[in-house]
Amino acid sequence: MTVSVLRTADRWWAAVDDHHAVPVDTTVTTTGELLADVAAVHRAPAAPAVEPRPIAELPLVSPVTAPCRVVAQMTDFVSHVRDSGMDPDTVPLTFFRKTSGSISGPYDENVKPGHVRFLDYGIELGLVVGRPLDVGATVTAANWKDHIAGLVVTNDVSARDVQLPRTQFYETKSYPTFTPVGPALVLFDAGEPDRLAELQLVLKVNGEIRQNSDLTDMIYSPLRALQELSRFQALATGDLILTGTPGGTALKAPPKPVELLAAFLPPATKRKASHIPPSRRPGRRAAGPAGGRGTGRVCDRRRRHGGGGGTAHLGRRPRRRGGRRPPSPAGGRRCARQPRPRPRRA
Repeated sequence: MTVSVLRTADRWWAAVDDHHAVPVDTTVTTTGELLADVAAVHRAPAAPAVEPRPIAELPLVSPVTAPCRVVAQMTDFVSHVRDSGMDPDTVPLTFFRKTSGSISGPYDENVKPGHVRFLDYGIELGLVVGRPLDVGATVTAANWKDHIAGLVVTNDVSARDVQLPRTQFYETKSYPTFTPVGPALVLFDAGEPDRLAELQLVLKVNGEIRQNSDLTDMIYSPLRALQELSRFQALATGDLILTGTPGGTALKAPPKPVELLAAFLPPATKRKASHIPPSRRPGRRAAGPAGGRGTGRVCDRRRRHGGGGGTAHLGRRPRRRGGRRPPSPAGGRRCARQPRPRPRRA
């Protein structure tokens, strides 16, 4: 039978229905220890003379305790990949890490660091490891479920104005309170992992639905993720795997947040994101003749007389015999220019 596990600061609870829970008779304090004694969780609902408590009265905290490993998949939903301007058919299976110090309770406030100005959200399905996964282990369609004890709902909060200019994931997703988890850890029953595609992920901002997707939108399944992780990442009981977020994050939100985000980007980042070809961006090297590698910077100077703009020239400056470069005029950079046309006499 499926059991939903809840946690307060002083004890564990097992839900008996959607609105009530009973305490679990255990002294363990970590998620890993609880999953090692999961029989105590299953005994709790049937314990005699235990008065259920309303769940709404419990000050719930994250059912996943720290320290633990938090491993996240990047761009794992078709809709999110398209929102990011990539091709779902070619996007690779990619992981990043978050500190477990970022884990917070399901109803805790997100604390924005003083230097961060733009927060983003991302609902994700979290898988809680139930049996250790060693590097080099063989993961198959028949045994991958043995390694996963259950699932949680998580929110992958990001500091986008720090992430985008630096392309830094670890810092911008690891600030304290940037991984809300819970409220429940739903322990799998036999056969339930095969029904993950039936789950619906919905996230609202101020009552407005921003993300709404089922798991058929997922590109890489939990089986594939575990197979890839087993090549390089050991996982222990109680560790958390985030499986990616669907489309609808703030980068694809209504115009006002998007404009706000763009205002934080430095000019260099805006140029990289623009449609201007690389050969025409200031300060960028361009391709040399016949597809060869360019060896000089684009030089584009305007003429003051009729004829419009000057021309761009690529390549190294000419060398004199002896290997010395000709001096640059007035301390500036030398730029090859076409001779100024002389006016014709009538």
